[in-house]
Amino acid sequence: MFVKSVALNNYRNYGNLELDTSNRVNIFVGRNAQGKTNLLEAIFVMALTKSHRTSRDKELIGWETDHARIKASVDRKYGTCQLELNISKQGKKAKVNGLEQQKLSGFIGALNVVMFAPEDLEIVKGAPGIRRRFLDMEIGQVQPSYLYHLQQYQKVLVQRNNLLKQMWNTASKQSDTMLDIFNEQLVVNGVKIVKKRKQYLKKLQVWAEQIHAGITDGRESLLVKYAPSFTAEEDDDADAVVFEQFMLKLTQMKDQEVRRGMTLVGPHRDDLTFYINDKEVQTYGSQGQQRTTALSLKLAEIELMHEEIGEYPVLLLDDVLSELDTFRQTQLIETFQSKVQTFITTTGIEGINTSKLQDASMFHVENGQVMR
Repeated sequence: MFVKSVALNNYRNYGNLELDTSNRVNIFVGRNAQGKTNLLEAIFVMALTKSHRTSRDKELIGWETDHARIKASVDRKYGTCQLELNISKQGKKAKVNGLEQQKLSGFIGALNVVMFAPEDLEIVKGAPGIRRRFLDMEIGQVQPSYLYHLQQYQKVLVQRNNLLKQMWNTASKQSDTMLDIFNEQLVVNGVKIVKKRKQYLKKLQVWAEQIHAGITDGRESLLVKYAPSFTAEEDDDADAVVFEQFMLKLTQMKDQEVRRGMTLVGPHRDDLTFYINDKEVQTYGSQGQQRTTALSLKLAEIELMHEEIGEYPVLLLDDVLSELDTFRQTQLIETFQSKVQTFITTTGIEGINTSKLQDASMFHVENGQVMR
């Protein structure tokens, strides 16, 4: 998969930009707040129709304008694909080769990316939400139906939370009936989300373990486990079993949830745990082990996506190389050098081992302008 060109119109601090990105490695250099991350974000938005930095689409639209447009020409194994995403206050419209897509889910997957940003180094030690977001973004790219169930789940979650808040003051038979309806809707979509996440992690585990062993010369064995919020027993992936476990936990937690006015169990509360040589990395791992774990997961994502779709994704490295020591940076560069097209942002190339880079093109970014 190869992004040959990118064009932006009224996207954040870019007025009009047309960029030839036909090199295997594209490096964007500039001071902070000049537009480097905005450029990578635009490619990310083109892939997933949403930003990794904000949930408010209006922030993507340039100042004093009412719409933004991203266009890209992408080489896939079955031919060149022309992609276009228009963003306005009325919503988003996507086109593939000039044909408007009825649903955005039909557009997702036309371009696949893996993003590695400084906040991803927090996948291991950071808040559970970072780990859930990591899962949701990657699964959603290769299985668009996952995003549908995730959106349905989040919609019901908001409605259920509003009802729980009302029930604290005005509990009634009618509200109990409504809660039962929301419970079933929540569980139906929640079961599908949990099942997809577990299936994805099983495959990711295979690659992550292998890559981590390679980075540590076989001294460390990495294990990734899904930690659901509504069962502590050994995993059973049968839909009926997960459904019963989730529904039972909601029943048990009802009084507490009404008191707190929020849903306390479900995929939105699930987490991941990491073990190196049987020791939990979040608690007992060194900073180096935590960073190696994050790097192993990102490199595993690239391989897993290749396994799922038959092509390597485009890799977006947002100011992250300078955050890695020389050894981990070399591991990352050697991985992407021969396999994937890569976009890199940095404030300076001093911290990057450029001797390892081949077929690279450098761009200077200043105040929304990009120059070779």
